[in-house]
Amino acid sequence: MAHVSLIGNLRQFTGGVSELEVEAANVRQLFARLGERFPALLPHLETGSAVAIDGQIYQDALFAEIGPDSDVHILPQIAGG
Repeated sequence: MAHVSLIGNLRQFTGGVSELEVEAANVRQLFARLGERFPALLPHLETGSAVAIDGQIYQDALFAEIGPDSDVHILPQIAGG
């Protein structure tokens, strides 16, 4: 299972959980599994989260592959100004 870290304010939608193990073949499947476990988190994942898989950052990468031993970081959308 991939090790998943939720960065920044995302843990407010998981009851404080910021790290967990999830089995998923790609980012889309990961978001679906996280949404099943934490329904309040799902809208925030679907609206522009960046995902880093094993050190490589992806934007809009629902089909990026996740290996069974991958280290995945999910970062919230950051507004600039």
